[in-house]
Amino acid sequence: MMMTAIGLMSGTSLDGVDVALIETDGKRVRAFGPSGYRAYTEGERGLLRQALAEAVTLSTREARPGILREAERAVTIAHAEAVAAFTAQHRITRENIDIVGFHGQTVLHRPAQKMTVQIGDAAALARSIHIPVMHDFRAADVAAGGQGAPFVPVYHRALAQSLEREGPLAVVNIGGVSNITYIDGADTLIACDTGPGNALLDDFMFRVTGQPFDCEGRMAAQGAADEAWVARALQQPFFALPPPKSLDRNDFASLELHGVSPADGAATLTAFTAAAIARIVPLLPKAPQSWIVAGGGARNHTMLRMLRERLAPATVEAADALGWSADAIEAQAFGFLAARGLKGLPLSYPATTGVPMPMTGGVIARP
Repeated sequence: MMMTAIGLMSGTSLDGVDVALIETDGKRVRAFGPSGYRAYTEGERGLLRQALAEAVTLSTREARPGILREAERAVTIAHAEAVAAFTAQHRITRENIDIVGFHGQTVLHRPAQKMTVQIGDAAALARSIHIPVMHDFRAADVAAGGQGAPFVPVYHRALAQSLEREGPLAVVNIGGVSNITYIDGADTLIACDTGPGNALLDDFMFRVTGQPFDCEGRMAAQGAADEAWVARALQQPFFALPPPKSLDRNDFASLELHGVSPADGAATLTAFTAAAIARIVPLLPKAPQSWIVAGGGARNHTMLRMLRERLAPATVEAADALGWSADAIEAQAFGFLAARGLKGLPLSYPATTGVPMPMTGGVIARP
């Protein structure tokens, strides 16, 4: 049975809420609907940065001390506003939506301690939008010993099946963290985080220029990457580990660059992201013949150029070039995952998150 789902995603880059409509039965995608975006205000972003800093002391998933309670309320309101604006703009009635997939805002991800915390009050959101909300997608996986990330691979597989490409294919999503999905036919699905995405670069740009990110990679294009720094950074133990593996946004925060020009710093951190993605190739069963780039990094022309250099002779394409939405793909994925969750289909697998067996997940909050 086909369902109409809305997916909501607020990623580690703290930029805002992505909204996307999708028609799916949880196995294949019948149609993409419209997508939308609700940016976080500077105040909300500041609140979330504080929440990330304070979340490191959390000892239980449910606790919301101090600023975390305020941040959770802000996240919930932002998502409710995003849904209201989206449905009004596209004249969608709530009766026509079967489920909303609500990821929430990750403030802590420590799978080794069986802890993953996404803030956002799903019950309050469901009451506000009058639509059932599926949330807390990662908890069951982490509780069972999985990495709890990445969760989009099953959606990447559904998309890739429609392309009918020869040979192994990799979808790389470059958000705050970069992750890949390796797809080889219907049987082989492997996924993992590869290293930093835009997080280090965004933080550097904000610190040295006041800009939230390197628009289209223009700053990096004017600089020269410090390849010795990149090589040293790649000696971190994480990069030699086989998949599945996952990261927290701030796991590489200690690798800061100091005393470099903005252009050289941006070039170096962009090169680090590209090199970390290329570093996964020897750890895969076969080298992918084609790479599809989604997420914010797909709009960074310098990032794409560096990926093409490091992944040659494989092809590297932006998701938009295939008719996919680089911006909405993760939001679409959580609509798709909500439909799978409703049907009790697995959301994660041993080769995507390291969970012992295929795991269902998600909790429903009803209005």
